[in-house]
Amino acid sequence: MTFSVTSAQPDRGVTRLRLAGELDLSTAGELTAEIDRLVADGRRELLLDLTDLTFCDSTGIAAFVRGDNLVAADGGWLRLTGATGRVARVLQVTGLAEVLRHDCASADPTPSGSS
Repeated sequence: MTFSVTSAQPDRGVTRLRLAGELDLSTAGELTAEIDRLVADGRRELLLDLTDLTFCDSTGIAAFVRGDNLVAADGGWLRLTGATGRVARVLQVTGLAEVLRHDCASADPTPSGSS
């Protein structure tokens, strides 16, 4: 399976990235490059939609953490939504589900729905 990352126009300042396929050593660079591009464009609030992500290894986890650190350095945030199956399990086991406020049901990643 291949990997793709697409971004949508910001909605209320939040940029949604939809990840699909397998996020691993051979594909994590695509996610990192997209996050870097968005940050260079001034985007600081990123929501990663993992609904169509079927696999994520430690390199993918590292890309999530790197992206979060990058936007947090400028007062922003990176949140995850939509993970299921093995991907959700990896997020739970690594603790990232809590750190990056993963919510499989909510499209609003801000604490208590506030900005």
